[in-house]
Amino acid sequence: MKRYHPLLVAIHWLVALMIIIALVMGSNVLAALPNDHPDKMFSLRGHMSIGIIVGVLMIVRLVTRLRSTPPPKADTGSGILNLAGTAAHWVLYILIFLMVASGIGISIGAGLPDIVFFGADTPLPESFDDLAPRTAHGVISKLLALTILAHIAGWAYHQFKLKDGLISRMWFGSRS
Repeated sequence: MKRYHPLLVAIHWLVALMIIIALVMGSNVLAALPNDHPDKMFSLRGHMSIGIIVGVLMIVRLVTRLRSTPPPKADTGSGILNLAGTAAHWVLYILIFLMVASGIGISIGAGLPDIVFFGADTPLPESFDDLAPRTAHGVISKLLALTILAHIAGWAYHQFKLKDGLISRMWFGSRS
């Protein structure tokens, strides 16, 4: 077996796209809009929906990952780099789950489900900054972005330095 389970491959790429959208949306759109701006509700609904979907997909991904046989580990030629690669993957899982959890914390703390999804006639709070999960969400977003960049750097190292075709393990095709 040379590839990951097809469900893991599909979820990997879907979650990667959704996380990039959510990070850009959170830092560039939501952060720039005051809570009383008319577009804030639409943007929050999209951001929160993506977060919920990412959380569900990550649970499915983790269960599938733990129940399926992964392809043999790629060899970087360095024990430290092999360990760093394994650690980076688990750090990504942890950061994504923490990001979702802190988003849920903000949502519950601010009463957002009723306001954003169920049409409660309550305005958004003036700010989310007084909520502890908001601070965590901001810090985790930066750590997640940096870890994603490290993940991409690891791919580039395998692709261009080692030339070992590692990307084929996380792409579609026969598992043999």
